[in-house]
Amino acid sequence: MVIAVLVTAIVVAGIATLSIEGARLHRPVRANPITVARADATAFLDRYLAKSGRVIRRDQGRDTVSEGQAYAMLLAVALGRRQQFASAWNWELHNLAMASGLFSYRWANGAVVGEQPATDADLETAWALVLGARRFGVPAYEAAAVRISSAVLADETATVKGRLELLAGPWAQRAPFVTDPSYLAPEAMAALASATADPRWSTLEANSQALLLGFLKGAPSRLPPDWADLAGSAATPVGAPSTAQGPVYGLDAQRVPVIYAASCQPGGRMVAAKEWPILRRTAIGGGAISYSLGGRRISRKVSPLGFVAAAAAADAAGNRSEAAALLDRASVQSSSFHTYYGDAWLALGRVLLDTAWLSPCPPSPVRSRAG
Repeated sequence: MVIAVLVTAIVVAGIATLSIEGARLHRPVRANPITVARADATAFLDRYLAKSGRVIRRDQGRDTVSEGQAYAMLLAVALGRRQQFASAWNWELHNLAMASGLFSYRWANGAVVGEQPATDADLETAWALVLGARRFGVPAYEAAAVRISSAVLADETATVKGRLELLAGPWAQRAPFVTDPSYLAPEAMAALASATADPRWSTLEANSQALLLGFLKGAPSRLPPDWADLAGSAATPVGAPSTAQGPVYGLDAQRVPVIYAASCQPGGRMVAAKEWPILRRTAIGGGAISYSLGGRRISRKVSPLGFVAAAAAADAAGNRSEAAALLDRASVQSSSFHTYYGDAWLALGRVLLDTAWLSPCPPSPVRSRAG
């Protein structure tokens, strides 16, 4: 348990190193949002996906994490890149697959160096496989998704206070039942509910939405945390496991509005929309790598993800011009200093917010940003 928690803290620390100081501002050239989404997704695959199918974190010692393989698969299926999808999946299957059906989270220098699975990567890999099966007409992909789905339900969930909850990994199946709210991807859960006909995925989707709305309600209003403890009388925001850090809205939680803005459930989109009143008041438009849950800026460093997250919240709340401007700021930040994580979430954000390639329910009509 201690080792597993330490591994999780290392993952968090690794994510934090991806962010960089704010970029020089300049006025971007507006283009059709479909064109921009396609270009950003293509750029990520071209920059980070090797011919072998391995996603290389070029700014982090050229290692690979299971999350990156899932991102590449999602972007490849979004673009209809059959060969790149197959290569990313085959590399993950042959290098990261575990006997449990889940995936080791980190590979470096020719071998697995982090055996603990990461729930977000497992869930998003299964989601990508469901989409790939349908787009490319390969039934074996859906069969693989069903197997992963069963492993996630067996090893990365728990019934806590009578409610089925998605946890951060197998290490979190005992109290305090730690979850990472950014792992709770509603469209991934909906896809697996459809593929498996297992009602537990619909239950997880509903429970995850309720959990997040619980974090966001109340006075004063607050942002979702990177991590949460589910064992108490109510879900409690906490700092990163095995650290003395307090709860923050950081590079994990900033994925929440992006994922939920594209939910097909009104309550899911509400999760993203409820963050906008706070994010619109934050320093530098939400682009810092960490804030307090009340929106006070903690870090001087910035990341494209922060701007994409604020754009998602703005779009879900119906503020489309603000959303477009924030996505432009994310593009400026990314182009000034490329990082694996920033480039991944710029591409995923564009695809989720401006297209129906991964979710049929982007927050606003694509034409709203054509220009």
